[in-house]
Amino acid sequence: MIRFLTALLVALGAAPANPPATCAGANPALTSVTVKNVTTSGNINTYHMVGTVTNLGSQGQPSNTLQFIDIYVDQMKRNDRGIPPLAPGQSYTFGFDWPRSSDAGPGTTTVHFGIRMVRGSDCNPSNGTNSVTF
Repeated sequence: MIRFLTALLVALGAAPANPPATCAGANPALTSVTVKNVTTSGNINTYHMVGTVTNLGSQGQPSNTLQFIDIYVDQMKRNDRGIPPLAPGQSYTFGFDWPRSSDAGPGTTTVHFGIRMVRGSDCNPSNGTNSVTF
C-alpha cells in the first residue's frame, strides 16, 4: 500500500500543474504578468509591469472583437489596456507603470489584471486573470 501511494504521488508530481487550456473557440488568456523593472526618482519608485495575453483557443477572434485588460491596484480600478483580436497561438504584450513611495513596505501593494470582453467570446474565462504583489 505504501509503495502504491508513493508511486501515485510521484506520478502526480510529474504531471504539469496547469496543463494548457484549449477549447473550441477563441480563448484569450492572461498568461503572464511580471514586474520588469523599478526606477527611482526622489522618494518615488515606479514599478514597470508587463503582461501577456495569448489566444490559447482553436479559433481566431473576429476583427470586431473588443476586449480590455482592466487594472486594479489594491482593489480599486486604476486603468485599462485595449487588446487587439488575436489569432490562435498569437500573443500581445502590454505595459503598465505604477508609482509608489520608496518608503512603502515590501508585499503591501497588489496589482490585479483581468480580461474584460465587451464584444466577442471567450470559451474559457477562468484563465483571464493574474496579479503581482510588490
